[in-house]
Amino acid sequence: MVESEGSNQAEKRDVAPSSALEYLDPSYWDERFSREEHYEWFKDYSHFRHLMQQNVKPGSSVLELGCGNSQLCENLYDDGVTDVTCIDLSAVAVERMQKRVQSKGYKEIKVLEADMLDLPFGDECFDVVIEKGTMDVLFVDSGDPWNPRPATVARVMLMLQGVHRVLKPDGIFISIAFGQPHFRRPLFDSPEFTWSVEWNTFGDGFHYFFYILKKGQRSIDGEKPGNKLPVPSINLLHEELESEDYLFRNLIDEMDC
Repeated sequence: MVESEGSNQAEKRDVAPSSALEYLDPSYWDERFSREEHYEWFKDYSHFRHLMQQNVKPGSSVLELGCGNSQLCENLYDDGVTDVTCIDLSAVAVERMQKRVQSKGYKEIKVLEADMLDLPFGDECFDVVIEKGTMDVLFVDSGDPWNPRPATVARVMLMLQGVHRVLKPDGIFISIAFGQPHFRRPLFDSPEFTWSVEWNTFGDGFHYFFYILKKGQRSIDGEKPGNKLPVPSINLLHEELESEDYLFRNLIDEMDC
């Protein structure tokens, strides 16, 4: 058991980048996915399943952005959500994911090579859009989180505009992220969007944010009771210190200095 855990940690270190900027390089992801079978950013499904089940019902049509080698689509399928479309920019990730879901008998899951900044879908065609850690990558060269670079804001807004467009009039966008509400709200609350914004947290040492954006339900005041959160204290477990989530956050912090 100790040897196996040591091997897993060695594999994570082997695929982790030396600089956060590598996360923006498509060739980095192709190389990584060619060697890595599975990795879950921001905890596995069991940690936020209750939140997902409150917002994603069987029969919903779901689009997952940046599926990588996550098991999220399989977890949703096992919970009765079978109409799932996964996209990723990496052809390597797409090919391997296609083979994986087919081998497990998940025939309804579709896996496509596509760019989340240029979604190849018609208007109002999904009940739910989910991203888990994918949008965080767009912030790796954002600079000051209180005043991100214009290029970063442009990329994020392009993504959000695409998500808003493909959601049905009463659709839901779920964003699972590191980014805290005081950094994400200015983007989510852009006047062009009609969604309301809520969030929950999950996790142990790290607190991850589970954002729920409901299209067509934007309130005039924008604020909802229960959304004012204290800054969570950090008391990291050993396995969290070893995780790439921790490395990712540190790399971003170093670039912001």
